[in-house]
This record gives sequence, C-alpha cells and structure tokens, in this order.
Amino acid sequence: MVAVDSSSRVPGMESLGTGSAAAEELLRTQAVLVVDDEPGMRNFLCRALNGACAAVEAADSVAAADELRRRHHFDLLIVDIRLQDASGVEWLHRLRSQGDQAAVIFITAFADLDLAIQALRAGAADFILKPFRLEQIMNAVRRCAERQHMLRENFLLKRQMATLRPARGIVGESDSIRETMEIAERVAPTASMVLIEGETGTGKELVARAIHDASGRKGAFVALNCGSVSQELIESELFGHTKGAFTGAAQEREGLFQFASDGTLFLDEISEMSLSMQAKLLRVLEERKVRPVGAEREIPVNARIIAATNRKLAEEVRGGRFREDLFYRLEVVTLRVPPLRERLEDIPALIDHFVDTLAVELGVAPTPLSYKEIERLQNYHWPGNVRELRNTVERFLLLGSLPRDTSGDPAGVDPGAEGQAAPGFPPDWPLERVEEAHVRAALAEARGNKSAAARSLGVSRKTLERKLKKWQGTEAAANS
Repeated sequence: MVAVDSSSRVPGMESLGTGSAAAEELLRTQAVLVVDDEPGMRNFLCRALNGACAAVEAADSVAAADELRRRHHFDLLIVDIRLQDASGVEWLHRLRSQGDQAAVIFITAFADLDLAIQALRAGAADFILKPFRLEQIMNAVRRCAERQHMLRENFLLKRQMATLRPARGIVGESDSIRETMEIAERVAPTASMVLIEGETGTGKELVARAIHDASGRKGAFVALNCGSVSQELIESELFGHTKGAFTGAAQEREGLFQFASDGTLFLDEISEMSLSMQAKLLRVLEERKVRPVGAEREIPVNARIIAATNRKLAEEVRGGRFREDLFYRLEVVTLRVPPLRERLEDIPALIDHFVDTLAVELGVAPTPLSYKEIERLQNYHWPGNVRELRNTVERFLLLGSLPRDTSGDPAGVDPGAEGQAAPGFPPDWPLERVEEAHVRAALAEARGNKSAAARSLGVSRKTLERKLKKWQGTEAAANS
C-alpha cells in the first residue's frame, strides 16, 4: 500500500477561480449522483451538495445508480471506488464505452497508487481519500463543473469559427432598420421568445445576435439553420443522442439545447422543419426538457429561443405546413427585418462597412467606390438583399470595377444602362425568355433547392421540373 496525496490534481484540472461567484453559479447548474454503500457517507455528501447544486441523488450500488441514470441526466458522479456489486473503475470503463461523458470523482479509504492510476486512466476527473474535508470535495466538484463548461465553450467556439462571417454588426440609420432595432433592444433583457421575419439575406441572424448580446444572458449564442440539416438528423442535433441510437452514433453527444444553456438558441429558417419535428419542439418549449434520441431520461434546459423565417408563418399555418400551436408559441414578439430595397439610403454605409472589413480579410487595398458606382447600386432592386451587396463589394475589391452582372441581375442586364427598365428585363425579350430568366434566378437564390424555389415562385415542384426539362431540351437542340 502506498500513500496517495489527496491534494494532488489531475493535469489540466487546475481551478479557474475556486469559490468565485462564477464558480458558485456553475455549481448551481450541476446534477450530481452519489454512489456509495455507506449510508453515513451518502447522507454527508447529499447534505453538503443539496444547497449548492441543482439536483442531488444517491444510490448504494451500481445497479441502483444505473436505474437512476436511465431516468435522469447527471453532470457529475461521485463514486466509491469499491462497491459491493462492482468495481468503480470497471463501471467507469463501461460508462465511457457507452458514450457517457459525465465527470467522475472517485472516493476511497484505500491509499493504493496503482488503483489511483487506473482510475485516472479510465477517465476519472479526481481521486480523493477518505476521510476528507468538506472543502476538498467541494473544490473537486467546482473543478469538474468548470472543466465541463470549458469543454462546451470549446465546442461552441470551433462551431462558430467554422461559420464565422466578417460582418457582425447592424449597419444603417434608415427609419425601417432603426424601428426594428429599437424593438429588439426593448425585448432583449426579457426571456420572451422572438420570431424574426425577413427575406433571405436581410441579416436576421445579426438581429438575433444583437438581441443576445444585449440580453445579459451568460450562456452562448448557438445558431442552427433548420433547412441545412436533414430532417432525420435535426432531432439529434437539437436534443442530442445516446451511443448507438442510430447508424453512425458512435458515442453519446449533447444537443444544441444543452450547449445553449443560459444562453440563446437561434433556429433559422424554422419553416423548413417537418410537422413531426415541430410537435417535438413544441413539447420542449412547454416543458423546458429535452429527451436525447435513444434515451429514456429527460434533461432540463434553459435556453432562450429566437426563431427566424423567410416566409410568412401565418400563411404557412393556413396552408397546413406549420403547426398553429407552435406559431402562437413563437410569435410572442415578431420582428420584421426590412429588405434592402426598402432601405436604399443605408447602401453607402453598408458599402463602407464591407469595404473596410473585406479588405482586411482578402488582404487587398480598401478601394472606395465612386459616387456613380454607389448611385448605380442604389438603383438596383437587390433580390439577394444585404448578402448580395456584400458579395458585390467583395467582387469589386477583387476585380477593381463593377462588371455588367456585378449587381446580381440574373439575366446579365446592366440596370443602369440607358433605355432599359431597371430593375427588369429588356422590353424586346419574348415572354418565354423572361419567364426562364426569372425561374433560374429563383433557383439560384434557393441555392439549387428546387422545392424552395418552387415555393417562392408559387408553383409546384413538378411544374418547375417540367419547365426546366423543357428549357434544357431547347438549349441542347440549339447547341446540336
């Protein structure tokens, strides 16, 4: 038997401010399971943790602990390393093989160095000798909470860096955008749900981020585009899943609702969510609990929801494509982000902003646009809104001028050319050619998504595919 220094720490597990207000607040978010076959030790730990943690449960065996884990989510397990029905180290190996990532603190009366090494190699966060002081166990629990918090922040940082965009602020002083941002500022400190409506590319996510930044919420801003994730995987993305819940689920994973705890979860393009998934989301919003895919237990969540859509949800409800009860749940406060054509006076300020930010990103000189070039862009109708303007400025910085199609007109028409209707198509074009150009523009705006393009055009997907096939056949015949 070799004495083990119970004050030693696992590498990388140094406290980030033990006893601080931030550490105590993190502690209050933790659900803890105590597993010990000594009633006195269980009672002592439960009394010590009850007032400091969100929830505390106790079990006298691994079997009882597994039963509790099936019904509840736990962030931390405090486990006697030698239990009557199993070894704590063997149980930890089994938990990790199942994908359970809960932090584990082992406690023991046996000062065995080999046992301590086995425990730490199995993935234990700490190893504490009995008898121990209350301060020792509380410090260990705080460190575990801080470590789990850092891991979540690291995951979110990587996720946000992968989708980072240079323009993050709200630029513009037009009456329409100022009205929108004034309402956003008023609702930001509340916990109310917000529904943001606006065309694609208007900056709905920027408005959502502005609300989160002004809210004072200490958690992260987590965004999900509901249209970019398959309906088969969106439930796992939001709620998490257990190991083996579906093909490819190699390990347990938390959902975005948990990553957004005490923060904001932004659900972009929520109208793309299937009706069955809408029902599950409604249940979460009502009960404030999520059930990971493949799990029996429910996990409490505390994320503010901001949803966004490029459609009128009221019309989607009338068409039977969106649940009425979910719509009324979401539209506590509705914000409309105006399209760029309704705030053309903001274009010069937006251009200056994009020139400054993109020049740094691209490593080029911040070349300003001339008055005539800015005036030309102000005469365009901007179907792609602010996103299209940003791309136009980026191309200008790379090319040094505005090509004929720089303004984004799908037919390649210079909207500032004399004798042409701007915006629009040449008056000598036949109707069939105008229709084709308009349909292809809608398809490009939908990034090739035929279903989305058909909805924006007000036709069925079958009709859209029939027209495209016809035009492709005409083009092939002309080239033969």
